[in-house]
Amino acid sequence: MIARIWRGTTAEDRADEYAKYLRGTGLADYVKTPGNHGVSMLVRRHDGRADFTLISYWESMEHVKAFAGDDPEVAVFYPEDDDFLIDRETTVTHHDVVVPGPRLGQV
Repeated sequence: MIARIWRGTTAEDRADEYAKYLRGTGLADYVKTPGNHGVSMLVRRHDGRADFTLISYWESMEHVKAFAGDDPEVAVFYPEDDDFLIDRETTVTHHDVVVPGPRLGQV
């Protein structure tokens, strides 16, 4: 299994709105792509900022490419991301999952 990790930042007062937006865009696309095994969305609020970390879980890099395209290291963005994000990583990292975590719930 592969973990795909991306990070971005919004203003703290827009964190809940951005989380809702993510559920309807990227997270929804993750879970409907074959080979996806779920996603975790983490938020750290501090100093007027909200740092988001998305960790999606995939069966293989071929399944990641089905979501992300031929260059899976490039982050996937949606039209309104520019309205929300004050900082973002334009690339993602991929990691082999050695010990999977518990299944926590649905997006």
